[in-house]
Amino acid sequence: MNTGSAKSVDSAAWRKLYTTALFEVDRTSRPDRIAHAEQAVALRVRELFHAAGDHIEEGEALDDAMYGLNALRNTEAA
Repeated sequence: MNTGSAKSVDSAAWRKLYTTALFEVDRTSRPDRIAHAEQAVALRVRELFHAAGDHIEEGEALDDAMYGLNALRNTEAA
């Protein structure tokens, strides 16, 4: 099903961006890494919303990833 998004993000892609953000050691690059991971996670959530089938496990992983990215962003601001 076409979700109307210009670019699709598969499970491996958002997970890689998430992991890259978590392990970024350069404090100047970290906010951009977090933002890219958040965008990929949000896009994947929208794709799964429109997809048929059972995606409970990936949905939970996406929720956890967004929570982790939010926590990481908040530690940057502190």
